[in-house]
Amino acid sequence: MSPRERYHRPARRPVVVTGASSGIGAATALVLAAAGHPVALGARRSERCEEVAAQIRSTGGEAFVHPLDVSDEESVETFAKAAAAALGDIEVLISNAGSLAPGTIHEVEPSRIAAELDVNVVGAHRMIRALVPGMVERRRGDVVFVSSDVAVRARPHMAAYAAGKWGLEGLAHAMQMELEGTGVRASIVRPGPTWSEMGADWDPEEGARVLNAWERFGLARHPHFLKPTAIAEAIGTVVAAPRGVHINLIEVSPEAPLADRSEDR
Repeated sequence: MSPRERYHRPARRPVVVTGASSGIGAATALVLAAAGHPVALGARRSERCEEVAAQIRSTGGEAFVHPLDVSDEESVETFAKAAAAALGDIEVLISNAGSLAPGTIHEVEPSRIAAELDVNVVGAHRMIRALVPGMVERRRGDVVFVSSDVAVRARPHMAAYAAGKWGLEGLAHAMQMELEGTGVRASIVRPGPTWSEMGADWDPEEGARVLNAWERFGLARHPHFLKPTAIAEAIGTVVAAPRGVHINLIEVSPEAPLADRSEDR
């Protein structure tokens, strides 16, 4: 195989985005569609995905929507087949679907811990099993895992989420080694605090308790949060990296507000 053949990448690179109904997933679908990728949007709230797809189509992009529940193996398999039938061989997987609920770990029911881990870790693996074998066979592809800074800085009252993201990054790091030489790249994008709909359904008092605990343990040094588009653009950078380059990890954090210089005097 010549170097040209080894590093060939088609101009058309269909993308799957999980958890695409809002937040980082929706923003990523928009950013990648604007970069010329046909995008398959998957989430349980497929009607919300249709709204994002309409935005993509309104600017000349190509989008496909299908219901997807990453906690259900049959749903994953059906989605993967439908996406490939609609857009062609899937070149890129953005594993973004996640589940998060607040709680004190010794008070939370084991069933809820299991449900979060199932979405955040096993759900990612279900998508890998459905799409990555084809990438390996074609000797090209990108898998981008959307993690969280809780993978390296656990936050109180979010223990199940932290455990899930730690596990997800462990899975991703092992996968990077296993895929070496296959032409398929596995990458991690690790967002810091980001505005999204995750947490929007929390009880306000519970949400305040979580944020107060962040501040107490030095995990909220300033009030700025990222916009989902910032994470989406980082994901776009990973996907757009030329063959021969592997961006294996990007951590994106919100910049602190400008300090008042008078405070330094």
